[in-house]
Amino acid sequence: MDKELLAMLICPLCKGKLKYDREAEELRCHYDGLAYPIREDIPVMLPEEARVMDIDEKLPPSPGRTGEA
Repeated sequence: MDKELLAMLICPLCKGKLKYDREAEELRCHYDGLAYPIREDIPVMLPEEARVMDIDEKLPPSPGRTGEA
């Protein structure tokens, strides 16, 4: 994903910053809890195409928290 393009993209709903998840190939808005897919190197910035993130994905990592329940 092009770094210049990533720097220009914002969430279409809240206009906030997006976090790029290379492994999942999506752009995440932690404020709205939506993850926008990237298909064939093209970000799909349509809210109806976005995945609703789980509560664990929305929470920022903390020093004592692990991914295990």
